[in-house]
Amino acid sequence: MAPVRPTPGEEEASYDRTRLRQWLAGEARADGMSRRRLLTLLAAASAATALPRLPRAAAATGPGIVKPLPEEWFTVRGTNAETRWEALRGTGYHTPVGRFFVRNHTSTPVIDAATWRLRLWGSGLHGAPGIDRAVEFGLDDLRRLPAVSRDAFVECAGNGRSLYTSQQGQTVSGTAWTLGAVGVARWRGVRLSQVLRRAGLTPDAVDVMPRGLDGEYVADGVNLGHVRRPLPIAKALDDVVLAYEMNGEPLPYDHGHPVRVLVPSWVGISSVKWVGDIEVSAEPLYSPWNTDFYRLFGPGYPDGGAPVTRQTLKSAFELASGATFAAGGSYVLHGRSWSGAGGVRDVQVSTDGGARWQTARRQDAPHRDGWVRWSVPWNPRTPGPAELLARATDTAGRTQPDQAEYNTQGYLFDAVVRHPVTVV
Repeated sequence: MAPVRPTPGEEEASYDRTRLRQWLAGEARADGMSRRRLLTLLAAASAATALPRLPRAAAATGPGIVKPLPEEWFTVRGTNAETRWEALRGTGYHTPVGRFFVRNHTSTPVIDAATWRLRLWGSGLHGAPGIDRAVEFGLDDLRRLPAVSRDAFVECAGNGRSLYTSQQGQTVSGTAWTLGAVGVARWRGVRLSQVLRRAGLTPDAVDVMPRGLDGEYVADGVNLGHVRRPLPIAKALDDVVLAYEMNGEPLPYDHGHPVRVLVPSWVGISSVKWVGDIEVSAEPLYSPWNTDFYRLFGPGYPDGGAPVTRQTLKSAFELASGATFAAGGSYVLHGRSWSGAGGVRDVQVSTDGGARWQTARRQDAPHRDGWVRWSVPWNPRTPGPAELLARATDTAGRTQPDQAEYNTQGYLFDAVVRHPVTVV
């Protein structure tokens, strides 16, 4: 079969359907696992209506996070740390590194940048069929290449997962994030496309799969290996960056030191941290991270599930849940909205549970891959419980719905969030 080489603008679901057919027909390779094991995982996930919580990796013996996690900034969730939205008030456009959320499958590895190497290998490179004949780059090699900077958010695919239950009464599996598994930073590094071409990219390459250097992940007693997830070559050549700086400083350990992949607008699992090797393949690739995990299963999706690639549309108040306001006072409510489909062009806010809406004042212009900060005045009059709502519209014309489409693993929650407060 001729290689499938979608254009950057090709519909991602169409690309995924092609890949799934190739894999089921035995024309794609499921990296690191037997075909029988992946078929079992896929069938189980597709048939489930409420999956159990994903198991924690056997290698994790605690949070496994290097940086401090003060309670006023973070909620610790197993091996992960969620940013409290009230901790972002007044911090500026970029999320401070110290307050940036952490998503780990196992534990943060402490890697020596001086000895780190990135290996590129595979059938999609000239003269490099195996990892034993890889092309290698050190950090200094990457720094000698032309650098690019990107203001972009990184967001876990499960951000907002707990709201499927608390707002919609639906059972889902996975880490019970509220809305704090997201952050925007200024990333600096080198285009992946440039590194691929220097490594000898061939016209036959169809998939690119970065692999992390964190501990191997064990689920249901099966060692799934290092975190890895394939990208279509069109995306890899479009806007993907190998980042070595975050907000003007070398990448911290918890955020991918010394080098991570940055895949703008796509779910966070695509932006593999602590990247150690990249397979460039002339045949389609699959891994557990796009067949069993990070895939949409449920009554509204086809057999075999649907891809989780581009992020969705969300809004959040820079305010603690249950915050208290004095009746008769004058306040300014602040928040942020973002979208994986484009910039946010409009935000509306309701302070009475959705009965009336007002347009928020945007502090930032719509920005692809980033967020906008916004504010609205509020003069609460009546004591008692109240609900604050924020609803964004992006430059692609999408508006946050009243209800998110259900999937069993709780990905891509995009509904308007009801933020409870109390007026006294």
